[in-house]
Amino acid sequence: MHEFRKYSVSRKAKEPLVGFMIDALTNVGCRIIHHSDPGIAPFQISFETPLGERMGIIAYAFFANSKLTKNRPDDEHRFQVKYGAKDGALHPLWQDPYGLYTTLFLGINPESGFFVGVDPVLHSPTKMFISVEFKEEQARQIQQNGWNFWEREKTSQGFDSPVETVVGGRPERFLDYIRFEQAALGLDQGHRFLLAEQIGQHGSHIQALHQKHDSGGSVSATTTKLHNLAQEFELDTDQILSLIDSAPRLKMAVRGWVAETHLESQLRNVPQISELTRLEQDGQPDFDLILHGGKRLRLECKNVLRRPMADGTVRVDFQKTRASKNNPCSRYYRRDEFQVLAACLHPSTEKWEFQYQLTRNLAAHQKCPLHLDNKVRVGPGWFQSFEELLQAV
Repeated sequence: MHEFRKYSVSRKAKEPLVGFMIDALTNVGCRIIHHSDPGIAPFQISFETPLGERMGIIAYAFFANSKLTKNRPDDEHRFQVKYGAKDGALHPLWQDPYGLYTTLFLGINPESGFFVGVDPVLHSPTKMFISVEFKEEQARQIQQNGWNFWEREKTSQGFDSPVETVVGGRPERFLDYIRFEQAALGLDQGHRFLLAEQIGQHGSHIQALHQKHDSGGSVSATTTKLHNLAQEFELDTDQILSLIDSAPRLKMAVRGWVAETHLESQLRNVPQISELTRLEQDGQPDFDLILHGGKRLRLECKNVLRRPMADGTVRVDFQKTRASKNNPCSRYYRRDEFQVLAACLHPSTEKWEFQYQLTRNLAAHQKCPLHLDNKVRVGPGWFQSFEELLQAV
């Protein structure tokens, strides 16, 4: 197992955090295989689920509370990210390169009996001695329903932080939360919200899917002609699809490729496009297009957020998750990086449909004039098809 940075903490003070997680797992039938010393953070727990799965977590866990604080709202809850010295340094949140351990970044209120988790990828690296806030109403919904999720946005020093999906639950949903973070690793925030919604509705169904697959349920007879991948896996098509359906993380990873595949399929039917190349390099747009006549366009595909705005329009998840330490503007896209933005509406409509806009029509960021504003709404003025957009090029 690759090593991660460890912090000495008060064993007596942190034992309730580890105790909460262990009790939450054992109370739903898990068997604890090993847990680390509560005096060393982050906290490591490995366990076996009632289905016989071996799982593990690396939990960056902190106390959540609602103590009244001067100059802060009376209905505010928070947890302080606080390990080691207050040195202003950035601390990476470890991710297991082998996928055996799931990283959690969460606040726990042992007295009230609930947890609140945020995206460990979005928050890595993090400063220590920062605070993650949420509202009394959100805590009340957690305790009332057992599972709650919402979008959080914060503005700091004139710069907007990315919108993020926050998930909270009572102890009996802690295993569901682990499965959620396992599946949500690296997801955009729109699909992270959709996954939180699906697990909230069908949390127990996730285990049922695993059980059905393990027992060989819902598998049809082998088809007469198998895809090469089916032959390699020695599974028929229905078995492969059942496997994807039973593994949330695998399903969400496939879904990301599905979006670009649907978009590519639509673009290849546009007669004005003579060449289309799908780019698969970090820092590059998603597609490179050459039109008849030689004009070249680069296109970036971004997902919308799950929840619409008050006026019914949806908003694109349109900024990078990380910024350079010395340049907060690097979080935002530059206007010259691509000419077309395609908004995938699937997180909102659950249909593989797209709307389009020219980057020249997008607003500039107020603090970073060479970059695009991250608050992009899909509404009037957007093109319903790529052919319609081309009439404005």
